[in-house]
Amino acid sequence: MSFGEPDRRPRPFARRTRGQVVAAAVCLVLGTGLIGGAVTGAWLADGPEGPGTRHAFAVAGDLWHEVPVDQLFPPTVQGRGAGPGEADRVWTRIAVAPDSGCKGAFDALLTRALAPVGCERLLRATYTDATQSHVTTVGLLFTEADAAGMGALARRFERERLDRRGDLMPLPYAAKDTAAEGFGPDQRASWAISVLTDAPVVVYAVSGWADGRTVDEPQPAEDAMRSGATTAPAQAGLGHEARGLADRFERALRQRAGTPTERPS
Repeated sequence: MSFGEPDRRPRPFARRTRGQVVAAAVCLVLGTGLIGGAVTGAWLADGPEGPGTRHAFAVAGDLWHEVPVDQLFPPTVQGRGAGPGEADRVWTRIAVAPDSGCKGAFDALLTRALAPVGCERLLRATYTDATQSHVTTVGLLFTEADAAGMGALARRFERERLDRRGDLMPLPYAAKDTAAEGFGPDQRASWAISVLTDAPVVVYAVSGWADGRTVDEPQPAEDAMRSGATTAPAQAGLGHEARGLADRFERALRQRAGTPTERPS
């Protein structure tokens, strides 16, 4: 059996019927829609380093002017298992500072440490525990940095243990005619600082006694929360106050921003 020579004569293009043209157009529209949907899905639900994370990072940076103050700083905060021995805590807001820049808001050394990420806005509120014997200021520093800048600052804080240095404690917000009126720099007892890498935000909390007593040996929250710690801040549970509030505000911020993954700060 042999194959014949191929037919080399030119053939005219086949004419498409009206039905064929309509069918082709429908397929094009549907195909475009499916592709667009796939791209949108990737944007909203991509992996830790994908567009979804970048979108959440940008959303978090806008929360300070898009979310009402009562939602950013709720009148009460539940702290289930946040106290010593996993006791429950309830904190009540007693003061909210006007939103501002960072000028004069931190001691000089902490200002210098935070300078590389800039200051877009600083929001602060002070809470008291159910017995009104402790006061804690929570701060949300919205920075001007991108993800790379926040990552660099977080690595420096971890490498140099800046979050444990007593000369880098945040300042409290002492509001007149409240239980925190006497809560000044000398009354700081314990503190916690978290530099987020999935949001342009530094979250911190600093705690002390509501009676205005001075503290000779402040302790970072992690040290004050250790089993067997005998310092005054540890015995009073002030490390738990600072860390408990800081953690809850950090989680709430991530939830509002829709961060795809909750990674260590």
